Parts: sequence; C-alpha cells; structure tokens
Amino acid sequence: MYILDTDHLSLILRGHPKIRERLTAVLPEDIAITIITAEEQLRGRLAQVSKAIDGDSRSTAYLYLRQTISNLAKLHILDYDTDANRVYEQLKQQRIRIGSQDLRIAAMTLATGAVLVTRNTSDFNQVPGLTFADWTI
Repeated sequence: MYILDTDHLSLILRGHPKIRERLTAVLPEDIAITIITAEEQLRGRLAQVSKAIDGDSRSTAYLYLRQTISNLAKLHILDYDTDANRVYEQLKQQRIRIGSQDLRIAAMTLATGAVLVTRNTSDFNQVPGLTFADWTI
C-alpha cells in the first residue's frame, strides 16, 4: 500500500504529470491518505474561508472547500487508530525532530507497513524503519 502525504495529494489535485503517470501503474485500492492529510487539507480550506474579506473571495473559498470535500470523499482515508498511536508515542520517545502531524503520518505508515509517498525526505528520513518514495522525480 502507498500512503500519499499531504504534499503529494495537493500535487495530484493540481495535475502533476509525473505523479499522475505513477498513479496509473498502481491499483486504486493500493492508494490511501491518512486522516491527518484530510485534516490538513480541510484546515487549509477553512483558513481561506476565514480570511476571505469580500463576497467574491468568500464564494471562491467556499467553492474550493466544496471541491476539497468532494475530492476527499473519493479517497481511501486511513483512520488514526490505537496501533498508530502506539507507534506515534514510541517515535515521540525517540525525540525525532519533525512536526507532530508528520510524525503521526509516519506512525500510521509504519503501523500499516505501507510506503509513504512524499517529497519531504529530509524530515521523514529521520524516522527509523520508514519506507518512503518521491513520485515527483
């Protein structure tokens, strides 16, 4: 299974050619995102709605929010379960210096035995045992 990091999901939604090509070589049931990525996508869109200062920008922000919800509904979203939380707590004890959300994504990837698809190799390289790939290169 391949888990798409938030960055790769955003690139797919923008039509990144190399990633889209790579996706055609993988069965759809072997692709997932984490609930953490879904949260990050929605937080970004909700922030745009909050910052909208006029009717046009607000309607555009709401349109993007609706599109994001529709896109997320089409994806297999992995839950943050007790196994992921156990791995997360173990990683925290190792004092790995990456953000909490990325550490949760790493924990979920490790707990499922998946491959994380990300461009953030400098951070995720710090996580012992994590397998990752960058589909943009």
